Amino acid sequence: MEKEKNWWKKEIIYQIYPKSFKDSNHDGIGDLKGIIEKLPYLKELGVTTLWICPIFSSPMVDNGYDIADFEDINRQFGTMEDVDLLLAEAKKFDLKVMLDLVINHTSDEHVWFQKALADKDSPYRDYYIFKEGKEPPNNWRSIFGGSVWEKVPNEECYYLHIFDKRQPDLNWENREMREELYAMINRWLEKGIAGFRIDSITFIKKDQDYGSLPADGVDGLVSCKEKTRNRPGIEIFLHELRRETFDKYNCVTVGEAPGVSYEEFPTYVGEDGYFSMIFDFHYADIDVESGSDWFKRTNWTTVEFKDLLMQSQAALQNAGWGANFIENHDQPRALSKFVAQEFQSANSALGLGAMYFFLRGTPFIYQGQELGMVNAERTSISQFDDISSIDNYARSIKEGFSGKEALRFVNQRSRDNSRTPMPWNDSQYGGFSDQKPWLSMTEEYPKVNAIGNSVFKGYKKMISLRQQSAISDILQVGDIAFIDNLPEAVIGYRRIAKTGSLISYTNFSSEKVVFELEKPINKLHFDSHNKTFSGTKIELLPYQSILISE
Repeated sequence: MEKEKNWWKKEIIYQIYPKSFKDSNHDGIGDLKGIIEKLPYLKELGVTTLWICPIFSSPMVDNGYDIADFEDINRQFGTMEDVDLLLAEAKKFDLKVMLDLVINHTSDEHVWFQKALADKDSPYRDYYIFKEGKEPPNNWRSIFGGSVWEKVPNEECYYLHIFDKRQPDLNWENREMREELYAMINRWLEKGIAGFRIDSITFIKKDQDYGSLPADGVDGLVSCKEKTRNRPGIEIFLHELRRETFDKYNCVTVGEAPGVSYEEFPTYVGEDGYFSMIFDFHYADIDVESGSDWFKRTNWTTVEFKDLLMQSQAALQNAGWGANFIENHDQPRALSKFVAQEFQSANSALGLGAMYFFLRGTPFIYQGQELGMVNAERTSISQFDDISSIDNYARSIKEGFSGKEALRFVNQRSRDNSRTPMPWNDSQYGGFSDQKPWLSMTEEYPKVNAIGNSVFKGYKKMISLRQQSAISDILQVGDIAFIDNLPEAVIGYRRIAKTGSLISYTNFSSEKVVFELEKPINKLHFDSHNKTFSGTKIELLPYQSILISE
């Protein structure tokens, strides 16, 4: 059946980190056949689209975000035949599949880069950003630490990498390179995928002066973001990308677009915007001053979080459509980040979930979030796999923190927190594998797993309310308006459509909150803590969330 226009507004998107989802071939690493095995679980939960993190050929320096071949599958995940089988089996469950699109950079093992290194006169050298000289061209710091410039062996020349040195940036100023990317994207869309989540897309345009800036750290370097993220001229590339690929298909595109101001949202997600929707990181990164400097912690408050959430929703409603999330493969677990330790429970997991799930926009669920998973606690930096964690540990120590403090920062913020293997049951290795997994399980998996899980049941109910209930229309396409005159700890908003209105209240704190409603609750649709309410006086327990009709 032909999909309607803007079909993605009514989807529930479930993010899979394939390395940690389900191992089918007994090697301790998740794979495509493992995903196929768990399609009935995903159907039971009620999600409608799967977003699968990179499965392409890669040396896995950055866990697949360093692609060596855009059209070959990493053997640890399976084969292209397995991709075809996944698409066919998912279709039987009415599940769509979207993939990650990583086109700011490649792996240094990509054939283009290998040819560029082998011959300075090769046309492929202009597919990347090389600068001749005896010294690095400027003092920009990469996202993963150290200079963005790496010396070419046996040459007085450097190449640019915004991320790891084994992830050289593509030169988007080169038309031939862009056309090769567009052809690749179209071949994937022809194969039948539903669309893409587009990685680090705001970095594709660099300031062509390549000038240095004042240092912002003891390493004498400065964050590259000011010169390489969402720079003037990017709109030419993004309009062309959409015109040459996405516009030819009724697909969904979700931009990872850090560095985009709210004033620019219409150009990104408006009627003629580059993408269907984008992730907004303003409230997700409230716990740190910068998503790449974990040692710069903030003492954030509920009021600040509420303000950021309100600004985000207002900007997205004004501009177009948003992708709502509280967890992903780059973020710690929401329970550990947002909830006081003594309240990190199944009820609080549902309270957090309901707070964001009923916002205006498409909800994203990250694997294990629907089980109420928490961060892992590691005792040594050697236990981490994530390159960003290892870099932040080293940078913290350079900035004057002790090893103990540095480890605490990394434990709080590590991307490995959300990459631990999925606990399917309470057996050894949680039913993820019968072999030792590539990354250690979290300690709580014997108790927190997919068997008889109350958080799962709560998420299933939230999904059912949004997808198959009398109030679905309000939750899917209704407008949002935040409610003033509430206690500081309470996040309250109305969802309003022609068919009616709903109110969500969440106590985003570790203290009970009591307040008065204008009129008694007409109907209680969802309650994370299973309390009874009567009259107009409302008492919300810590991290409790309710959805009501007036």
